Amino acid sequence: MALGYKTRKRLAILILLVGMPLYVVAAVTLVGLFDRPPLWLEFLIYVALGIVWILPLRTIFRGVAQADPDEKKAEGQDPSA
Repeated sequence: MALGYKTRKRLAILILLVGMPLYVVAAVTLVGLFDRPPLWLEFLIYVALGIVWILPLRTIFRGVAQADPDEKKAEGQDPSA
């Protein structure tokens, strides 16, 4: 079942406002459990964690910044125009 545009937009906002801060706290806590690695390794860990969070959520964020495609269909206009 595909999510509608408005549902994806609301989920994206919820993820950014609630999920992202929780993920940041979890990532910092996880890295803090180990002895301080070298600066370059710590940087690579944070870069990897910064990329990993979006992989399962990319379908929700894809196309959210675009105009609502359902709005054009409701008005009876050609979506390609």
